[in-house]
Amino acid sequence: MRVLLTHGYFLAEDPKEREIMKPYAPLGLLYLSSHLRERGFAVEIYDSTFGTKSELFQELEHGPQGILGIYVTLMTRGNVLEIVKRGKAAGWRIVLGGPEPANYAAQYLAAGADVLVAGEGEISLECLVRSGMNPADWPNVPGIIYRQTDGTVCRTAPAPLIGDLDAQPWPDRERIEMQKYLGAWRARHGQGSISVITARGCPYHCEWCSHSVYGKTHRRRSPRRVVDEVEWIVERYHPEMLWLADDVFTIHYGWLEEYAAEMRRRSMRIPFECITRADRVNERVAATLAALGCFRVWIGSESGSQRILDAMRRGVTVEQVRNAVSLCRQSGIQTGMFLMWGYEGEELEDIEATATHVRECKPDVFFTTVSYPIRGTPYYDRVETRLVNLGAWEQTTDRDLRIRGRHSRQFYLHADDLLRHSAAAQPDPEKIAAARNGLRATLQEVET
Repeated sequence: MRVLLTHGYFLAEDPKEREIMKPYAPLGLLYLSSHLRERGFAVEIYDSTFGTKSELFQELEHGPQGILGIYVTLMTRGNVLEIVKRGKAAGWRIVLGGPEPANYAAQYLAAGADVLVAGEGEISLECLVRSGMNPADWPNVPGIIYRQTDGTVCRTAPAPLIGDLDAQPWPDRERIEMQKYLGAWRARHGQGSISVITARGCPYHCEWCSHSVYGKTHRRRSPRRVVDEVEWIVERYHPEMLWLADDVFTIHYGWLEEYAAEMRRRSMRIPFECITRADRVNERVAATLAALGCFRVWIGSESGSQRILDAMRRGVTVEQVRNAVSLCRQSGIQTGMFLMWGYEGEELEDIEATATHVRECKPDVFFTTVSYPIRGTPYYDRVETRLVNLGAWEQTTDRDLRIRGRHSRQFYLHADDLLRHSAAAQPDPEKIAAARNGLRATLQEVET
């Protein structure tokens, strides 16, 4: 049976990303492809990033139909529903996976999906392909959600997590046009970047963060096997830098030391950036990252208020964030900081604390977002009774949800102004005062 994998993200439809222009290959999909092909299945990939819906629809409507597997994220819901509709009409059997579908199982099944994969996808998808998508076999397939003949939504026992990640083949980068990714990067930034994953999962408990694919696990490939992949990428594609896309790259100090030793043994050094937690950075870690070629570390600071960090269950302190940024700076590493407005209980004094925090940290770059509840997280459960949908489910995402009673959007725009002007190299007292006045003026305005 024909197997076609795709993911429903179209760069041409994303004006924000076209402005940033830092696309990366869909590694989750490419891992599924390599897993199935290693086991003898013929697999095709339609990488929608540089494609078009019309081209994909033409692919679905011509030639033999079979199993259509679609990787779904928070932001691709609308496109995926269109693909499901066209694929179903053309006679495909539809399997959806990724972090989004299991959170809205009834809706995706009602929209035409035959089966949803909940959690890590390789074993579940392999079982479905082996069965030829025979519904009689679905009760014995682990980690899936489907409708029984009476319409009841059935969820099977979770699939076992892959214990030995070293035994898994590398993602199928050769099956897509990697040069398009590198070309987009080089045209905009003068250098190309490729992403690598060294581990799966995050064991921490931040209440707004989804763990729907890997749960709260952390499984890591051996340093040697990761360096094997990095060496192959460098020789095959010649990127100028890498994106080490783990949730927390420096989580295990011993692993990092072994990885650095293996890179030294092979006389390899390539610039890269990564994400980590402030409590997993110390002087030795910062020095090791610098020696490896790390030029930027991204840290989820989220807030400068310890009260808000504790409410999030972040498990870090404001002081740890400041220390991590300082240590990176001392080692010549830039820092990027993620910040979140609007978490439950945040008030004006917490916003002021965040502005002070960023001014004192002096990160090289920072981004803000207004918190949004992702279904399946403790944060969503906490605010669910106050959620307001701004449109039909099919036409929106969890990012479009509003929380009744929270400060208005205008309030958070003033918070952005306060943060930006406070953290400027030469703060303008008048602009800071105007931002504070705007905050006070909109303090009583709330979402309705």
